[in-house]
Amino acid sequence: MDGSPKLISCQPSGVRSQPFYDSTRKKNVTKVVGMGSLLRSESMSLAQLFLQTDAAYACVAELGEIGLVQFRDLNPNVNAYQRKFVNEVRRCDEMERKLRFIEGELQKDSIEIPDVSDHIPAPLPKDMVELEAKFERLEEELLEINGSMESLRKNYIELNEMLEVLDRVQQFFDEGHPDHARETLLDVQQGIAGPISDTDVGGFPLEPIRPIDRDEKKEDSEMQFIAGVLQRSRARSFERMLWRWCRGNVFVRTSDISKTSDPLMGDPSEKSVFIIFFYGEALRARAKKVCDGFSASVYNCPESSEGRAMIKEGIAVRIAEMKTVLNQTIEHRQKVLRATAQNHKVWCIKVLKIKSIFHTLNMFSLDITQKCLIAECWIPKADMPAVQNALKLGTEVSGTDIPCILNEMETNTVPPTFHKVNKFTRGFQNIVDSYGIATYREINPAPWTIITFPFIFAVMFGDAGHGFIMFLAALAFVIFEQKLADMKIRDEIFNTFFGGRYVILLMGLFSIYTGLIYNDIYSKAINIFGSSWKNPYNHSLIDKYLEVEEDNEPMFTLPPEYAFDNDYGPYPFGVDPVWNLAENRLNYLNPLKMKLSVIIGVSQMLFGLILSFFNHVHFKAVVDILFMFIPQLVFLSCIFIYLCCQILIKWICFSAHPGYVFGFYYPSTHCAPSLLIGLINMFMMKSRLEGFVENNKPDEFNKTVELDQCYLQQWYPNQALIEQIFLILAVVSVPVMLLVKPIILCVQSSRGKHIPSAGHGGDEGEEFSFGDTMVYQAIHTIEYCLGCISHTASYLRLWALSLAHAQLSEVLWSMVFNIAFTLSGYVGIVGQFFIFWAFAVLTVSILILMEGLSAFLHALRLHWVEFQSKFYGGLGYQFEPLRALLIGLVAVEFQSKFYGGLGYQFEPFSFELIIRQAEGFDS
Repeated sequence: MDGSPKLISCQPSGVRSQPFYDSTRKKNVTKVVGMGSLLRSESMSLAQLFLQTDAAYACVAELGEIGLVQFRDLNPNVNAYQRKFVNEVRRCDEMERKLRFIEGELQKDSIEIPDVSDHIPAPLPKDMVELEAKFERLEEELLEINGSMESLRKNYIELNEMLEVLDRVQQFFDEGHPDHARETLLDVQQGIAGPISDTDVGGFPLEPIRPIDRDEKKEDSEMQFIAGVLQRSRARSFERMLWRWCRGNVFVRTSDISKTSDPLMGDPSEKSVFIIFFYGEALRARAKKVCDGFSASVYNCPESSEGRAMIKEGIAVRIAEMKTVLNQTIEHRQKVLRATAQNHKVWCIKVLKIKSIFHTLNMFSLDITQKCLIAECWIPKADMPAVQNALKLGTEVSGTDIPCILNEMETNTVPPTFHKVNKFTRGFQNIVDSYGIATYREINPAPWTIITFPFIFAVMFGDAGHGFIMFLAALAFVIFEQKLADMKIRDEIFNTFFGGRYVILLMGLFSIYTGLIYNDIYSKAINIFGSSWKNPYNHSLIDKYLEVEEDNEPMFTLPPEYAFDNDYGPYPFGVDPVWNLAENRLNYLNPLKMKLSVIIGVSQMLFGLILSFFNHVHFKAVVDILFMFIPQLVFLSCIFIYLCCQILIKWICFSAHPGYVFGFYYPSTHCAPSLLIGLINMFMMKSRLEGFVENNKPDEFNKTVELDQCYLQQWYPNQALIEQIFLILAVVSVPVMLLVKPIILCVQSSRGKHIPSAGHGGDEGEEFSFGDTMVYQAIHTIEYCLGCISHTASYLRLWALSLAHAQLSEVLWSMVFNIAFTLSGYVGIVGQFFIFWAFAVLTVSILILMEGLSAFLHALRLHWVEFQSKFYGGLGYQFEPLRALLIGLVAVEFQSKFYGGLGYQFEPFSFELIIRQAEGFDS
């Protein structure tokens, strides 16, 4: 920023652009499609925006279409209900409620809502009235239809139940059951009949039945009955309660209804028809009370068969008529819903856009005249022209003559972090952001993570066969990504794999690469270029030895002096396949992988430290370069880089043949230096002799006298002196890291220069505190020094997981798949088929999914802690205004949605993001 603010007038041009509510404008929407730079976040500007009240809606709509602006809430202390556009937001809430009701009705009828492929523009504010009226009419119509259908459904069920009651009553009378009921009731009145059973009713014991009182008998002796329907599960309790309440003076029979009486969804509960015989009105009243208590439906049933037949005919006619009406109502409902489904998605998008615009306008402040809205927003500097064009278009659409003003402001507030990513880099950027959002303009680990993450994973996974399967699975996701994305699958596990398809693709490719280096394909080696080892033994002697030692498994040693083909040289690529047959294979591969793990780990930590140098240069932190980076580099170099150099020199210079190494005579492999004990001796400053043999050469008879523990002696000139210098430099670098920077900052603060209390950041008004800075520096110094040791040891997990994967793969081959090769004949063919599928399932589930997940998590930790801790602060906040706010937050304070954890993420005010978030998909 220069010393003065920049005023940019967004005056509308003479040529009128297409308005934001034009449905043909999809191709003209300005979008950010450029990749940008992943090395550092985009440069951001804090701008002040002055908008006329009449033009504010249109301008915000245009800014939402391009998705490049993050607005700041200028009313953090104002309650959401007291903001200017709260009524409009509430109207949008009501429209959303109605749309959810309509969607629920569509789901009830299993009517699919088609997706919208065309661009849906934001409606004008005046269109809200039309949308509200339309949704109101639809809701009322659907409610009316639902009410009519529910009424018809109930009547239809009642008529069917009445029909069932008439049929069962007629059947009962035809079978002569009334005579049996009359005899039973007379026996009860005379005290002959016993209770229905010895069990209780509702938890109360049944008392002995006594004759009914005289005042409860009817003067005439006509037997009466009532009939109805109740839930089948309650029939037994119903009978018992009647027996008790009526003192056994009733005769009850029930019969189950087999067919469904609900025309829409089927009868949700099974029902039974009951008929009750009794004498007297008193018992009728008691029986009806019991029916009411059990929610039973009682129907009037004539006592004569002619009356029942006439009612039955009438009911049949009414049922037929009601079926016709009900079918017509259902058809009408289906017609309304199908027409609604075609526009439902469009309506939802329109309402979401309207609501998001008014939510954003609620974040603006009003000037004194109440005619101008003032907003503050973060804008990427590279996209400033696109924002200006959007404001011009919004001004033209609103029809106002007064242009909006965009004023770039100076501020000490740390801007948000914004990395432009595409579908390939998004997965790797998410891995980094999961640890912490990058501090503004610091180096982003994502570009390096694209290569190092799948490589570190592959070092642990390390099987070309398993890597090829993983690669094919990811390749299928990539090839069919558009079809899979259009399916909008909501399964969380599927979306996790689909979202990381490019990460998995590179993990598979690198696993093929490391698997070929290890020469490990499903635990077996392949001989592509021909082994460099040969059999030095005579075949006839081997055959004789096998005849003599029949009971013992033969074992032959291949001495490098005789078995290795020096003319051919080492195996051109990867590990020689002969080691797959060797009994001492692990004795060879374990040290190899362990040393490779240390070299890879120290190399990655060194690279992270070098990246910190570029961070210091960018932030012009000279003190950090001189008194942090350089001492850290010295400390790391004098111990761990020195150790890696020793490993490489040992591999290159020490062989199986005697010779001179750095001027010292080297007799054989048993005198090869032990680097681990040598590193310990370096710290202990233990005195050691030079060379491996006395007099440093063989005598005239080519004999040597080896020094005691020749593998622990000095193996290059002045080794003790050099290691002492390295140790002194490493020790001196610690107090330099600890003390120099706090002292310099204290001196600068005493001279009146503003110094943040800790780190690069800090609030503007925060005063420098030497004590806090000293504690902060001590923590980071101790963390770095101990971290160099622990992080180097942590990289040994590369060796450990590689060994575990290889051994588990070998066990699965030998214990499962190898059985198939022992089978023969037709039975063997069938057995081999099933054994292969068992081997395939176990391979995919255990070695690829479980072991792959384990290696992924370990690679994640190595990047987050061991690598990123050397240069990555991760204290920023990302450009993400409306993703956290999203829709329907009327009663929530806005500022609480912006900040959480270490910050909030840059994702600009964008209708596309809002719509995708509302649909439940991450963009």
